[in-house]
Amino acid sequence: MRRKITWFTVLNVILLLGVVLVTLYPFVHMAAVSLSRNIYVLRGEVTWFPKGFNLDMYKVVLSDPRIAKAYWNTFIYVTLGTAISLVVTSLGAYALAKKAMLFNRGFTLIIIFTMFFTGGMIPTFLVVKELGVMDTIWAMVLPGAVSTWNLLIMRTFFSNFPVELEESGKMDGLTDIGIFFRIVVPLSQAVFATIGLFYAVGIWNNFMFPLLYLRDPDLFPLQVILRNIVLAGQTNQADTAAVGSDSVIVEESLKFATIMVSTVPILLIYPFLQKYFVKGVMIGAVKG
Repeated sequence: MRRKITWFTVLNVILLLGVVLVTLYPFVHMAAVSLSRNIYVLRGEVTWFPKGFNLDMYKVVLSDPRIAKAYWNTFIYVTLGTAISLVVTSLGAYALAKKAMLFNRGFTLIIIFTMFFTGGMIPTFLVVKELGVMDTIWAMVLPGAVSTWNLLIMRTFFSNFPVELEESGKMDGLTDIGIFFRIVVPLSQAVFATIGLFYAVGIWNNFMFPLLYLRDPDLFPLQVILRNIVLAGQTNQADTAAVGSDSVIVEESLKFATIMVSTVPILLIYPFLQKYFVKGVMIGAVKG
């Protein structure tokens, strides 16, 4: 039986295609410019596809010692920060999911309160300073270790967890901690993958924390270096001269190449977590 095509379907498809084009074009344009020769960029002839294909800009970016060091720092921050955030968030969410826990409702209301009212930048800065973690790796992973939104999603997920499985674990002599790590965690891959992706992307794109808490350039993550190149125009003049004579166009291409280098790695993670992503969000949003 043929499906009847309505005007709503046609308009919906056109609208969504327009959204896709608007969203995709800047990314494709930056990739095309970063892969094109300077003369074609100068003429404004580069739109969707590169002209005079070359990898000179990427050679300059990847040969910059700041980029290599920043990549390593970002990898450490994302790995360590995501692990800490998942452990703390999941333990807190599992405890809040137990309505029999003492002061459960009070703790939940206090946590929800932080979604609407926060201490602010200056009090948070003073707390980090007093803890003695300024200019260390811990300043990048501890202040944002728990997201209230992610905590509530995991709490909702755990509240829907089959009680029979937990009771069977108690019959086998497991404690609450044993039930969590040996039964709940292995069966919660979807929500862990989803929340882990949220945390990883947040840490990868974070540049406010390093601007506030880091002073040592050797500790700067990739986003700070990217910000310096894109906004402050801090380019390597020796490399610029080696690539071409037009410093403005080379600088523009360098900016786009740097953005691509910092964006593509995190995008490559999505296809591997897509099947968990939708499932984890939907399960965590069934009911409160």
